[in-house]
Amino acid sequence: MPFLELHPEAKIVRLQLRQNLILKHLEPAQFRELEPLLEIVDYTKGELLEHQGDRSTHQYFIIEGILKRVVANAQGREMILRFAAESDIDTSYAAWRLKTPIPYSIRAVTKVRAARLSMQQWVQFLERHPGVKNVFEFEIMKLMSEVMAHTITLHLLDAPGRVKRFLRKHAALAKRLPKKELASCLNLTPETLSRLKRHGKI
Repeated sequence: MPFLELHPEAKIVRLQLRQNLILKHLEPAQFRELEPLLEIVDYTKGELLEHQGDRSTHQYFIIEGILKRVVANAQGREMILRFAAESDIDTSYAAWRLKTPIPYSIRAVTKVRAARLSMQQWVQFLERHPGVKNVFEFEIMKLMSEVMAHTITLHLLDAPGRVKRFLRKHAALAKRLPKKELASCLNLTPETLSRLKRHGKI
């Protein structure tokens, strides 16, 4: 798990990170300051990055692959809250700020490469750069709003409506997701999703 500046593909990875929805707002000097803190990690499909109920550890900037944010009840039943792919982030920033356990897990849907740094280092960096902090916290608010909208959708829309909404908002991502993951996100079985497609309802 080399740091960015020591990574054998550092030039390519650096360019990929500069396209990230948060990091693209950094000035060159700010990125140079952050770079020595960024660890480049390759995760296997299904690997756990953060575990529900633990304390927040890292901030993640996705370089390649897809992550999911998932919450589970005591019986082990899971609900997917969101997916995140290249140029996106995932985080447990709110839990860090509130000093509470993380209310969800973060898991790799596919093989994933991400840059990460400790949440403490990220928070300290944000405190030194208020402009970046404003951008980041605005994106966090959008993310939380999207998760809430998704949760409401599961209750208010029928199965075809849920699928159509997801395809409208995340068309490119939907093509890359395993059918099982997409169905789970929409509170459907893979068989129901296939049947909706077969009958032309989506």
